[in-house]
Amino acid sequence: MGEITIVALITEEELIEAYPIMNQLRTHLDQEEYLELVYESGAKERYQLLGLRDDGVLKAIIGFKPMITLYYGRSLWVCDLVTDKQARSNGYGDKLLTHVEQWGKQHKYESIALSSGLQRTSAHHFYEEKMHYSKVSVVFKKEF
Repeated sequence: MGEITIVALITEEELIEAYPIMNQLRTHLDQEEYLELVYESGAKERYQLLGLRDDGVLKAIIGFKPMITLYYGRSLWVCDLVTDKQARSNGYGDKLLTHVEQWGKQHKYESIALSSGLQRTSAHHFYEEKMHYSKVSVVFKKEF
């Protein structure tokens, strides 16, 4: 592991650079739809996409947004967290999630939450055992 930096991914060039990593998690999105959704969610919902670079090379990304709900209060919602498959188990997810947690504390948010697909058992272990998250609900979805 070299010099680790965490930076906001804002420009179209940066977002395109992140797409192959995001596509490992969001396989249903082509690059055009991915860009449209990042731009729209950023404008309407304050979605932010951060990247972790190791010696300048993008290795992992996290997308999150601030939310206010009656259940969570002032909270952050992690929408996306993925490490490039070639770079997993190097602590990059931990670093990104910790970075967003610190950002939330600095900006007076009360909690952080996320959902994870039922099949992603290794991710669940990471969230519960490594990051000390609790299972507090089950998410239901209905397609229109």
